[in-house]
Amino acid sequence: MKPKDTLPHAWPLVDDLQVFLTVVSKQSFAAAAAELGLSPAYVSKRINLLEKGLGVRLFFRTTRHTSLTPDGEKARDGAKGVLDTMSEFISGLSDSHEHIQGHLNISCSFGFGEQHMAAALAEFSRRFPQITCKLTLSDRVMDLIGEGIDIEIRIGNDIKELYIAKKLADNARILCASPAYLAQHGIPAKIEELARHACLVIQERNSPFGVWRLTKADETSQVRVKGPLSSNSGVAVLNWALAGHGIICRSRWDVQKYIDGGQLIHLLPEYAQSADIWAVYTVKPSTSTRLKLCVDFLADYFQSNPPCRSRD
Repeated sequence: MKPKDTLPHAWPLVDDLQVFLTVVSKQSFAAAAAELGLSPAYVSKRINLLEKGLGVRLFFRTTRHTSLTPDGEKARDGAKGVLDTMSEFISGLSDSHEHIQGHLNISCSFGFGEQHMAAALAEFSRRFPQITCKLTLSDRVMDLIGEGIDIEIRIGNDIKELYIAKKLADNARILCASPAYLAQHGIPAKIEELARHACLVIQERNSPFGVWRLTKADETSQVRVKGPLSSNSGVAVLNWALAGHGIICRSRWDVQKYIDGGQLIHLLPEYAQSADIWAVYTVKPSTSTRLKLCVDFLADYFQSNPPCRSRD
């Protein structure tokens, strides 16, 4: 046996690793404490013990800011791997889905999240009640590792190479306007005519503001559009279109039911933006049973529950 002073650092507690990753995700000891239902003092104590046990400093801390040290960044990746492995160890004790346990943090944009993901996760929870899920809705670009996101549901095909992705469903953004708007302003017959119409523009993630790239067959056109109203909310823009304020370029999954109901008219149907629906994650599904189970479920769910059938 090695002498006592040459033994490696004490093994960290799994609960302390979870506390650590929550502080990383929330970038605040107080916010992490609120998330975990613990006192800030207790969270600070657990982090201090973890730092002592690992022999490194994990955070730069001031009264207003908490950030990871270089050692903390290494520990973040390692802690996530340990927790994933531990969860899979427990889940792997049984081959039955009924015994798979754990938690999934899932993010999605507001529009798709409210209209589709909420119902999908409710059904997933009904089938697999031992897996808890937290759905975070945001239209900003998410740092999956830094914010502790297990799965991001992304609309669009601009996915970083460092991420792993599985397509859940086909989708495209299409042009629409209400019958009232078209009765007053006319129906555009060519894509170039969009420039003289009131177009309702949304700023989504890193997409260029006021520029619509639309593809017809294999030919892509870029149109600069403008209008009296713009927003970073897809829901707000959709409501403006329904009220007759202009033309939108929105996901078919968001607008198909309104097209079928006659509240919106599909314009220039030969043009569209490719915007498939993806599950994006940072670890291989083969290393996480609960992640694979959720991704496979969502793929089956969205294939079985597409938007209303097109009547175009």
